[in-house]
Amino acid sequence: MNATPIPELKPEERQSCEVWSRVMGYHRPVSMWNAGKQREHRDRKLFKELH
Repeated sequence: MNATPIPELKPEERQSCEVWSRVMGYHRPVSMWNAGKQREHRDRKLFKELH
């Protein structure tokens, strides 16, 4: 497997990334959620199901 090098960026070259997620059937930016939902989203554990 060939690993592609990740380019190093200067702080002035970086920008914020807006994350969207689906809640109650609607897609909304996470930044618009209340503090409790934002914390729940931050604390989620990601996993892959093995077949």
